[in-house]
Amino acid sequence: MSETRKTALVLGAGGFIGSHMVKRLKSEGYWVRGVDLKYPEFTATAADEFVQGDLRDVEFVRRVIQFKGEQGNFYNSVPYRYIRPFDEIYQFAADMGGAGFVFTGENDADIMHNSVSINLNVLEEVRKLNETFDGVDKEWTECNRPALEQPTKIFYSGSACMYPEHNQLDPDNPDCREESAYPANPDSEYGWEKLFSERLYFAYNRNYGIPVRVTRYHNIFGPEGTWEGGREKAPAAICRKVAYLPEEGGAIEVWGDGLQTRSFLFIDECIEATRRLMDSDFTGPVNIGSEEMVTINELVETAARVAGKEVRKMHKLDAPLGVRGRNSNNDVVRRELGWDYSQTLEEGIRKTYEWISAQIETRTEAKQLITTQ
Repeated sequence: MSETRKTALVLGAGGFIGSHMVKRLKSEGYWVRGVDLKYPEFTATAADEFVQGDLRDVEFVRRVIQFKGEQGNFYNSVPYRYIRPFDEIYQFAADMGGAGFVFTGENDADIMHNSVSINLNVLEEVRKLNETFDGVDKEWTECNRPALEQPTKIFYSGSACMYPEHNQLDPDNPDCREESAYPANPDSEYGWEKLFSERLYFAYNRNYGIPVRVTRYHNIFGPEGTWEGGREKAPAAICRKVAYLPEEGGAIEVWGDGLQTRSFLFIDECIEATRRLMDSDFTGPVNIGSEEMVTINELVETAARVAGKEVRKMHKLDAPLGVRGRNSNNDVVRRELGWDYSQTLEEGIRKTYEWISAQIETRTEAKQLITTQ
């Protein structure tokens, strides 16, 4: 491996967005270490090295942020003089899920504790490692480290869930401009954690000079994402329900009255916008999302149209919902990064539906094989 080759650490690399980011970075020639509690569920990791571990563990984080170059990998011991920070860190790791996980109230403490612990550990250990290069940490002065030309740049995947509930009561006119975040009033503990962690990254940027890039993602979806089990997002849940219907169609359960509005961004466009942010001088926070706002009823109709099935909606009015309306405002991302979404919701749903249908078909074939044996 060339010493001039850029290096990246992707935290949460076993998850949906993180695994896609690993693929993108590899296609650009990066050396990539992926880290997560689990390997990607639906495909082999593209990372040069994948390390399983718990980012709530301070000692594990200290070790995992150290790049050892050609002299070794995570599991090998090398002389400290060979250790360097990564060029870039992408922080996707979090305790999260769809409405069925976030809005019941049953998981609030875990969501806040786990995600905040991870972000504190990552920032603090990066700060300490960087300080061994500028003489602040006297413990390592014998290493005679040169000053870093460029300290590690850290990306943090924030969420539109941090926007105030009072700005999202009207499903037809939600206000999700970046400057609308205060006075703060997220509608869930997940949103409060995202807001706190966003502020945490900017505090480390101001006080310790760590370059940060912060986004506010709006409902990212696509193939290789969770599609069952309670943590899936609305597009995956709807596609799954429609895919399980017979060819002639039928009825599916829809949470709420279906008039709540959202916008959804396909995964490839999310990755492109994120890479543009990391290559820019803009710190954020910045919305990354689509402005194609639809009702949940319209989302169901889109999936039905893609599937070629007649679908009836059975509304579950007591289901967890979140805010009444949410839509990305892309004024800042267009101005600062020259990026805007280009794919329609229907195009993304078609790709997602086809992938979920294939997952269901594969599972069905496997069950039939077991039954006949």
